[in-house]
Amino acid sequence: MEAVDVRGRFVWHELMTRDVAGAKKFYAKLIGWKTMPWPLDPSYTVCHADIGPTAGIMEIPPDLPADMPSHWVQYIGTRDVDGTADAAVRAGGSVLKAPSDMQGAGRYAVLKDPQGAPFAIIDPENARPEASGPPPLATFSWHELATTDNEAAFAFYSALFGWDAMQRMDMGPGGVYLIFGQNGVQRGGIYNKPAHYQAPPNWLPYARVASADKGFALAMDSGAAERIAPMDVPGGGRIAAMADPSGASFAIHSMPAAAASAPKPKASAKPTAKPKAKAKPKTKAKPKAKAKPAKKPAAKKKVVRKAAKKVVRKAARKPAPRKKSKSKAKASRRKK
Repeated sequence: MEAVDVRGRFVWHELMTRDVAGAKKFYAKLIGWKTMPWPLDPSYTVCHADIGPTAGIMEIPPDLPADMPSHWVQYIGTRDVDGTADAAVRAGGSVLKAPSDMQGAGRYAVLKDPQGAPFAIIDPENARPEASGPPPLATFSWHELATTDNEAAFAFYSALFGWDAMQRMDMGPGGVYLIFGQNGVQRGGIYNKPAHYQAPPNWLPYARVASADKGFALAMDSGAAERIAPMDVPGGGRIAAMADPSGASFAIHSMPAAAASAPKPKASAKPTAKPKAKAKPKTKAKPKAKAKPAKKPAAKKKVVRKAAKKVVRKAARKPAPRKKSKSKAKASRRKK
């Protein structure tokens, strides 16, 4: 059987926390995951969506610093863990955990990119082919990197995983939001974190839920802290971000039924940048609809726009004002 292509895909997500019991309860309610102990290591919790295992929850190891906060780790697929780790170091990154094998999971390593954001790489033993269409409920739909140099960060990850720059959205004062992907599939966004955002560069995972608004309300009632209240994003989706009860940053995303054919959500960004990513209303749609079509080729958009403008200018000169003038003149004659 031919191996599943995992290069550049986010194939696993792992929460490292100091409250495993609380995390299991919180995410089971928020996302709808079924949590089960991993048969090969019952201390490790596996979170299942309808399509199968999606994430893991584990206690922060005692050999790590006591002040290390709870956090999510993204695992990006590669079929050459050792070679990818070496390439990351040559490109300015560093190794936090050297490549090693984990029975029942595969070979993995934990790295840090040149700007300081940690991430993991893995050659999984069992990988599912990537599903077509939007990500299923209770799976991860978007991955967002807040960094200090989005173009340099993208160049680093692109060299390692073959990512493409699919769109660069101008966020005004928030800078450029770079949407990356692969094989025509959007996977996430990279942006420069604002000065007031004091956290070091980091990845933020988004899980798909039925309703971002209901999920956010449930999270707040369950002890989470607000990061971003529910808001619209380009493409018709809704997002919200929070810190779970143990302090780990997490985000949720929902999409309307009409967007079921869209491959991914849009462009989200962190607190100050996201609001400026909202879809702009098509304010000129109505005038164009009223204008009689100039018989021009549909593909030539510039010609159509010029024709539409001429029709609008003609419409502006139509008799309505003159009719008012005649009415006033008649009224004046009657008075006389």
